[in-house]
Amino acid sequence: MAQSLELLLIQFLMPDNDARRQAEDQIKRLAKDPQVVPALVQHLRTAKTPNVRQLAAVLLRKRITGHWAKLSPQMKQEVKQSLIESITIENSPPVRRASANVVSVVAKYAVPAGEWPDLLTFLFQCSQSAQEDHREVALILFSSLTETIGNTFRPYFADLQTLLLKCMQDENSSRVRVAALKAVGSFLEFTSDGDDVVKFRDFIPSILNVARKCIASGEEDVAILAFEIFDELIESPAPLLGDSVKSIVQFSLEVSCNQTLESSTRHQAIQIVSWLAKYKYTSLKKHKLVIPILQVMCPLIAESSDQEDNDDDDLATDRAAAEVIDTLAMNLPKHVFPTVFEFSSMYSQSTDLKFREASVTALGVISEGCYDLIKEKLDIVLNIVLGALRDPEKMVRGAASFALGQFAEYLQPEILSHYQSFLPCVLNAIEDTSEESAIGSVAAAAEQAFNPYAGRVLEAMKFFMVLTNDEDLRARARSTELVGIVAMSVGRKGMEAILPPFIDAAISGFGLEYSELREYTHGFFSNVAEILDDTFAQYLPRVMPLVFASCNLDDGSAVNIDESDDESVNDFGGVSSDDEAHDEPRIRNISVRTGVLDEKAAATQALGLFALHTKSSFAPYLEESLKIMDKHSGYFHEDVRLQAVTGLKHILAAAHAIFQTHNDGTGKANEILDTVMNIYIKTMAEDDDKEVVAQACLSIADIMKDYGYIAIQNYLPPLVDATLLLLREKAACQQLEDESDDDDDDAGHDEVLMDAVSDLLPAFAKCMGSHFEPVFASFFEPLMKFAKASRPPQDRTMVVASLAEVAQDMGAPIAAYVDRIMPLVLKELGSRHATNRRNAAFCVGELCKNGGETALKYFNDVLRGIYPLFGESETDLGVRDNAAGATARMIVVHPQLVPLNQVLPVLLKGLPLKEDQEESMAVYSCIYSLVLASNPQIVSHVPDLVKIFGQVVESPVEKAEVKAIVGRTFSHLISVYGDQLHPLISGLPPSQANALAAFASTG
Repeated sequence: MAQSLELLLIQFLMPDNDARRQAEDQIKRLAKDPQVVPALVQHLRTAKTPNVRQLAAVLLRKRITGHWAKLSPQMKQEVKQSLIESITIENSPPVRRASANVVSVVAKYAVPAGEWPDLLTFLFQCSQSAQEDHREVALILFSSLTETIGNTFRPYFADLQTLLLKCMQDENSSRVRVAALKAVGSFLEFTSDGDDVVKFRDFIPSILNVARKCIASGEEDVAILAFEIFDELIESPAPLLGDSVKSIVQFSLEVSCNQTLESSTRHQAIQIVSWLAKYKYTSLKKHKLVIPILQVMCPLIAESSDQEDNDDDDLATDRAAAEVIDTLAMNLPKHVFPTVFEFSSMYSQSTDLKFREASVTALGVISEGCYDLIKEKLDIVLNIVLGALRDPEKMVRGAASFALGQFAEYLQPEILSHYQSFLPCVLNAIEDTSEESAIGSVAAAAEQAFNPYAGRVLEAMKFFMVLTNDEDLRARARSTELVGIVAMSVGRKGMEAILPPFIDAAISGFGLEYSELREYTHGFFSNVAEILDDTFAQYLPRVMPLVFASCNLDDGSAVNIDESDDESVNDFGGVSSDDEAHDEPRIRNISVRTGVLDEKAAATQALGLFALHTKSSFAPYLEESLKIMDKHSGYFHEDVRLQAVTGLKHILAAAHAIFQTHNDGTGKANEILDTVMNIYIKTMAEDDDKEVVAQACLSIADIMKDYGYIAIQNYLPPLVDATLLLLREKAACQQLEDESDDDDDDAGHDEVLMDAVSDLLPAFAKCMGSHFEPVFASFFEPLMKFAKASRPPQDRTMVVASLAEVAQDMGAPIAAYVDRIMPLVLKELGSRHATNRRNAAFCVGELCKNGGETALKYFNDVLRGIYPLFGESETDLGVRDNAAGATARMIVVHPQLVPLNQVLPVLLKGLPLKEDQEESMAVYSCIYSLVLASNPQIVSHVPDLVKIFGQVVESPVEKAEVKAIVGRTFSHLISVYGDQLHPLISGLPPSQANALAAFASTG
């Protein structure tokens, strides 16, 4: 066999493809024969050419994997001895590295079984050898062995630290330095709290020193290795960075702005800063690194490619820099806005078109995170962007369009008052083929105000939606997206008749093999489904196969070569004795944004919306859709998981509509409910993305509201546990930022996440009523942690709003908590933030209504607290409405404790309600009860009541039940006062008088 195998190995390495394929097939068969091991060992020792010896090592590794135990003790010893010889005597570096990879496999089986006790001693000796090759191979082995017998190294961590630090400082060998860096990266997974962490921090200066030297000498691949290690450090839950974050940022910024380096190297450096902005932003703030980062990243946005259609460049510096700025703006808006605003103001008039473009791009990028701060300077910011929209250069106009689109989405409602200035500018540029056009976001934000312009836009888009040349497909994608957005603005009545040609054009685009077009087309169909609702069912047979195909795309998001058990030898190609890179790489699972990923996310969103709007018509697609949502809820990228978590609730709604007419429908619906609830509860506890977890919480709250207690009764214990985990900030998604520094408002809770969690408590109360109290008792203390005076205002008002709704629906059991809650809420009545005052007014009303005897002692304090909310100094209409609601609740529950002669004039002066009609029933029910009881304090106000009632019954925003109770109240007044009311009625506008008469007759 040895001789025939050697001939096959030689044949496999020949340039003749046919001969190579024949040899490959025979090698595959021989590799499965246990007797091949002795022959491979012999060739590893004696084959004349390095290529054959290397290939023998590769095959030996394949054969031993999973089969070590079947070898005889003598053969095991032969294998180990041949590997040691290869590592120490072999002259060819590729052969030594291939043999080292075999050692890592053998060690996996032999070391735990006590069959290779001297391996580590040999490696330590080898790593201190005078020969460069021996030191390099030893370090390579340390790296690979961490994946198979890593725990064996724990007792030797201190010795390894000394060794690796020494090797990283090896001035004579870049190969040894590279191998040492790889070994450092491999040991990251074995760090934890305590001494190990402190020791690992000592590596960082040496890593930076090696990386700097190699950048200077042109060895950029080493710098990339350093960045990969920093990536691991940043994402590790252990606090591995410490003060080293400063030096890591400094080095990353040096590399980021060095235009002589490869784009891949610079991209890695920018990516490190981006991950720090995402995972360690409080450390950046603590060490005052935000401004230095922005001072580098803002100019990098100006490094846009000269090739306009170079949209597939994942390493584009300007895009990576924009991502950093966006992430910082989301997490540290107060620290970001001043620097970006200064940059944009300075360069908006630059003679360099790329800096003019960057000046407006930066404003668009920060608009989501810094929306409150931009609103304060909206006139100045808008002038910069509108100036850019008139720029002679297309690139600058495109950036301005992007910024306006962002403003339209994130600067509501303030941006609405500026439509007259910027909408015509955008429309005049509609034939500009800039790839980023603001028209879609403008349409979405303007809604009905956009309708006069819709026809002009849609006609223009027909031309773009049928383009088929490769260079035109991005414009086609954007146009398809735009038509969907305009359709949302115009609505079903204006779109249904003209939709068919747009539908046909959209479907035809799927044959063009352009992922971005498919992504935007899924968005288009989502919008169409929303406006057509159940009549979208007519399109399901045509669009569902397209959605399923996108959802099921293979994106190749993760690879791990070392864990493959593939017995094929197809990965042996390209073996060469002068190839320095054939040690098998450690490939990590890295989340990457790709066109396929975005397409999957859009398709998953569409799937959910189709189910929601077509309901029972969705039956043929329900089972497959549920499987996809289940799979995507665990997808590697959070964008897809978010859409799946959102869509699962819609699938559940469709299932209820489908199965309500089936004899066995309840059982099938419950099976789907079980799948959905288990996914949501697992997501709450285990998902590491806050937005995904927030959506799971909101979805569960909606399920409780839609289906009641019966929907959650079987899941109550784990659901309560998951909610507690989030309230205590111990869930997986809350563990990423481990070096927090609560020194200002930016260090409060994640607003989106915790607001969603706090919405769960009222949902529990609504479906459980008074039975919620034992569960609420476990939630109360963790919730009140967010109400401390040291917490930012948004935390405190979150607590107050949640408590108000709990008190409303839990009822009398809230009395046990009034003494703890009331001081907080009374203080919040005087907050300088309108939202806080509004929620506090609502909360005191509910506490007085449901707080029983405990609340009585607070009535005077509450009346004093809410009185200023009716005054002229209170500019927020919603605050006044909630103050009126609180007053009404107090009157209804304990009228004797309220001085009506003083309170009623103030209350009636604030009516009718102006903004928060949710308070209407409380207010007008109170007035009804006073009128019905012929309370003497109300009699003198009958003229005011008639005027108020006339406005209420004519209001387009008041609910029918509110108008009905007003009608009953007015009817009672007529029965008491009769003709005396005629002068008052005749003084009303005719429309109000007629409406009052109609409601009075029904009342």
